[in-house]
Amino acid sequence: MTAQMSTTTTDDLGVADWRGLFSQSGDLIAPTFPLDQFIAVNPWWEMRHLPIEEVAARMAALGKVSVLAPAALSDSAQALPFDAPSTQRRIAEHPGHWLNISDLIDQRRDLAHRMSWHDEVVEQISRFAARYFSASSKVADDPQQLYSAWLDALRHDTGIAVLMDEADIGNQFAHLPEDIDTLFTVVGEELKLDTDVARDYAHALLLDVKGWAAWVAYLRWQARLEERSHTLMDGLIAIRVAWELLLWRHVAVADPQLAQQLEYQWRAQQGGLSRMLAQHSERLAHDWACQRAAERSYQDKLAPALLEADLSPRDARPSLQAAFCIDVRSEPFRRRLEAQHPGIQTIGFAGFFGLPIDFRHGGSAVARPQLPGLLKPGLSVTQVGDQQALAQKYQRVTRWSSLGESAPAMFGMVEAAGLGYAWRLLKRGFFPSHAERADDNAELQLGTEEGELAVDAKVDLAATILGAMGLTGQLADTVLLVGHGSSNCNNPHAASLDCGACGGQSGEINVRVLASLLNDKLVRTGLEERGISVPHSTRFIPALHDTTTDEVRSLAGVSVPAQVSDWLSNAAVETRRERYHATAESTDDSLAEGAQTRARDWSEIRPEWGLAGNAAFVAAPRSRTQHLNLESRVFLHDYSWSDDDGSLLELILTAPVVVANWINMQYNASVADNHHYGSGSKTLHNVVGGRLGVIEGQGGDLRIGLPMQSIHDGSRWMHTPLRLSVYIEAPRAAIDEVYGKHQVVRELVDNGWLYLFQIDNEGIWRCANGEWSQAYPAGTHA
Repeated sequence: MTAQMSTTTTDDLGVADWRGLFSQSGDLIAPTFPLDQFIAVNPWWEMRHLPIEEVAARMAALGKVSVLAPAALSDSAQALPFDAPSTQRRIAEHPGHWLNISDLIDQRRDLAHRMSWHDEVVEQISRFAARYFSASSKVADDPQQLYSAWLDALRHDTGIAVLMDEADIGNQFAHLPEDIDTLFTVVGEELKLDTDVARDYAHALLLDVKGWAAWVAYLRWQARLEERSHTLMDGLIAIRVAWELLLWRHVAVADPQLAQQLEYQWRAQQGGLSRMLAQHSERLAHDWACQRAAERSYQDKLAPALLEADLSPRDARPSLQAAFCIDVRSEPFRRRLEAQHPGIQTIGFAGFFGLPIDFRHGGSAVARPQLPGLLKPGLSVTQVGDQQALAQKYQRVTRWSSLGESAPAMFGMVEAAGLGYAWRLLKRGFFPSHAERADDNAELQLGTEEGELAVDAKVDLAATILGAMGLTGQLADTVLLVGHGSSNCNNPHAASLDCGACGGQSGEINVRVLASLLNDKLVRTGLEERGISVPHSTRFIPALHDTTTDEVRSLAGVSVPAQVSDWLSNAAVETRRERYHATAESTDDSLAEGAQTRARDWSEIRPEWGLAGNAAFVAAPRSRTQHLNLESRVFLHDYSWSDDDGSLLELILTAPVVVANWINMQYNASVADNHHYGSGSKTLHNVVGGRLGVIEGQGGDLRIGLPMQSIHDGSRWMHTPLRLSVYIEAPRAAIDEVYGKHQVVRELVDNGWLYLFQIDNEGIWRCANGEWSQAYPAGTHA
């Protein structure tokens, strides 16, 4: 499980070799996105080429990280297979954990009266990184510049010696190498580092500052989307390695006897790393058996239910069609909407609605992405109108909002605003009213850098999207395009409750642009010439599903027919009853009022549960799932193999399934180990740099993942960590073609990051290592 490279002596290595060895660790760090574009990310995404069991052992050994959640394991203990490793053997030998130089020194430090070096190193690096990355919206990709800036800051920090009660520590600051290439070489030589553990050692160092490492990985992610190389991670590794070197040297001067013990323990630890990893793997075998039992228990309920579907075709023209995001929160609303009339058809599609766009407010130079983080925008959307007036309105709303939404922390702003703002806070705290948000109905223009998109290009785009959504047959008079977003106040992680497929934004812009595109007479004429007939009576109406209140409202001043409005209102009422487990005593009005209060109250820490509970992804005709209550746990992507040449299947497996994996693993990680891969308590959050992320309290590393309040209600977990079960209704040969073509699909399936199932008339089949085996024959019952 250690780096697969030949053992080389220190004398054989040059400058580039040592840097290369250390650099490999940065390739294992997944990105974290800024707060205003916050999307879920699998925190171990860059290790997907390894079996998940190996990653779990590695993270436990190097970072004391739990990839598996104990809370989920106890529930599945009764379902263990008879040959599962015994608990007695599992706990007989508790393997140790890798200790960095700072940790080894802390073992012999009086931590009852002195601060630990581990904590001080993390705090010092985090303070510096917060200043450095907040100073500019665009940080240069120069690892040497990053290291030099840190070195200069360190040498001017006289407080460290006083805080750590180490008067002579400053001497070591002055003698650190000036450039990172020399630094890496010196570290390798002075620490007598074994080359076959160099990557693991550097990985352990980055795990100490995993939040800032993830931020640098985000900058690298963006660079790669633009097909640029990015090496800034080398600078962060250098900073963390430099701390190890200076502490090693300081101990050698300050306490030679301790230095001798330290060197002996350091050498012994390097030699024992392989065994340590193997021990963690063995120890986790029982937990993995429990995890698989819990996942099999869920699959045993869902899979047979999918086989009980009524697949009879419906030939009548729909009374209403409504396309929703595949987000699990759409499932109960879709079900409640369909239940009101047999002519109501809902469709599940990726929430960015196939539009590869970014969006600029009028007069703004900043574009925000409105598509999954996996993709690069190819088109732009801008507001049409008086650019100066639009810019002034945008600046006024965002300035007031950015200050007001952080009310508890913005005492300076409140003081400057005077008693008028104090009254505003009191009113919002005790008498919350409708949330303040810009109702901007400015016309939107779809285009490129050269200007508005040409008609032929619009027709191409419309035809592709309609085909992917399955809307090339009979169309209803009213077709709702329903994006989604969340309503909440004073929440740095608000974007995490919006649409991950829209770059952490609501889907409002996407559906407005798409509706305008599909209602365009010239576009419809072009579609007609391509054999796609859109009736003159059909109107595409943009709408937004508020996942906090479960209201669906039309956008851009467009109204819906009275009957459709009634259906939407009734669906909202029933969805709220289901979502909030309403009792007979709960009135519809009280449930609606409670939802509105949660959305508007700036003291609310749990406005909604987001995607908690997500466990499966189904790409099939809606008839496959329409009879089921999927309890808001399944991503539903409408898909008909008979209408596809294989390109849509390829898109589903390489984009929506990957996004669902990111969401699934972020929720799993935030539950399994919120200390390391969650962001702690919302009540202690302080925002760094306006948008970079949060720290918990007054210091420490940048926090990543979800807040505890997004996954726990104070007494129980709201998310059960299960790996995603993906069900595709398509021929196995077609799935195999995509599997063989795309390495990322093979890695996710073969290395256990998700389950892949295929549905056909014979039952449900599971893919593992490129081979199919029947998991549930037709006729299987739950």
